[in-house]
Amino acid sequence: MPFNRHHLDVSPTYSNPPQSPWRVRAKEFRPRRPMHFRQIAFLLTSLTFGFTFLYYYYAREDSLRWVAHTDDLSPLTQELLIRPTQSLEPSLPPAPKTTYIQYVDTHLEIQAPEPPQPVVFSFIMFSADSASEGAVLMKSIIMYSSLPLEFHIICDKDAQDYLETRLRLVDHPSHDILVRFYRLSHADMVARIEREGAITTDHSAGVPGLMKLFIHEILPDSVKRAIFIDTDAFFITDPALLWDYFERLKPSTAIAMPTHPDQSAEEWHNANRICSCIMLLDLARLRALRLMDSSAYRADTSGRFPPPLAPPAFAAMFGAPARATGHYAGVKLGDQGYWWAIVSHRADVFEHLSFEWEISSCLMDMYNTGLGADGTDVDAERAAQVHTWLTPHEGEAVLPKMLHFNCLDGTPRYYEWEGWADPTNSLTRRWYPAVQYHVGFKWLWLNHHLSSASLRLETVDHVVFADERFAEEQAQGAR
Repeated sequence: MPFNRHHLDVSPTYSNPPQSPWRVRAKEFRPRRPMHFRQIAFLLTSLTFGFTFLYYYYAREDSLRWVAHTDDLSPLTQELLIRPTQSLEPSLPPAPKTTYIQYVDTHLEIQAPEPPQPVVFSFIMFSADSASEGAVLMKSIIMYSSLPLEFHIICDKDAQDYLETRLRLVDHPSHDILVRFYRLSHADMVARIEREGAITTDHSAGVPGLMKLFIHEILPDSVKRAIFIDTDAFFITDPALLWDYFERLKPSTAIAMPTHPDQSAEEWHNANRICSCIMLLDLARLRALRLMDSSAYRADTSGRFPPPLAPPAFAAMFGAPARATGHYAGVKLGDQGYWWAIVSHRADVFEHLSFEWEISSCLMDMYNTGLGADGTDVDAERAAQVHTWLTPHEGEAVLPKMLHFNCLDGTPRYYEWEGWADPTNSLTRRWYPAVQYHVGFKWLWLNHHLSSASLRLETVDHVVFADERFAEEQAQGAR
């Protein structure tokens, strides 16, 4: 509907503004007639129905809540309270029976996982010089290990004192560590060798070196497996990877070490075809086989125990002991010569250990691998390596995991070798930075400020060899 807009014109002659057009417009929409009866009736009916529905809804909720509390009353009281009365409307439905649901806690208690088993090592250290090398080895193991550790160290007082000064700097290692020292005197070692009766050595490692043949007798029966490593070595990766090798060995295997079938030295009975510098020893299996002989075993006539494994192996390679000395003749390389006779005669108890755990400076020249271009691919690495032809790793790239600096003559401690001062030396160029790092890494840095782990030191002052325990048990049984 049109309306007049003249009041929008601006004019100074208007003394009073005109009435708002919206008020004028609103007059046109005023109701022209009252509400009909049907509209009023519909509104009243809707309100009545709504209030009735709300009343019955809330009345039902109150009834259910009231009945829910009657279970706490006596049966008689419940019957009186709940029984319908005459005043109730017959059209009302009876109150529904309350159903209770009992919730049962099916949550199972989660058991804490068993703690991981430790990686177990056994070392032999006699003298402070030997311990100084062994300390670097132990330090590297603690640096890289992802599991708890046990060290069973056959040693003398000088070696123990040297190691303890370093170990006591570690208050909070990343994982629990047990270090147990087995103190052996020179007389104790000689006595065990004499009870064996036919072995001897002219190797620089001397009598302590032969103790590698008796680790299973020195350590308690509770120690089932152990990794043995010479002191002039250190890890550059997690030693738990080496511990995993035990799971790959056949059930009959008692010994695993690197083999070098490409090597030959008749004057050594070819004992350079293995390296006893690193060995995986199933100590429980060696005990069951009764590896080494003893006068205590020879005195037993019960027939209830197996004959020692080693004597037939020694005789097969070296012949019978010489009448003049009572010793096997021509045995070279110390304990390695005897281990070579054992694994050659009983191949069923022996397996090869990968070269990656024996990157040796002696004869193998570290397979010509070393630090260098970090982007080197496997083909280039394999092409540069040596001493793998006619070996179990022919055509493979040997990837270093442990370094062994043996045959560095002229020094009792490999990291003080004079060749390290020669920048043109091939070994120096390839590996001296790694030596400097691991030797110079401070023991104090092995502490982990958030760790609750501990390092525990123990000492066995009086070592009893297994053959001595056997003799004592036999004597007690005869009484």
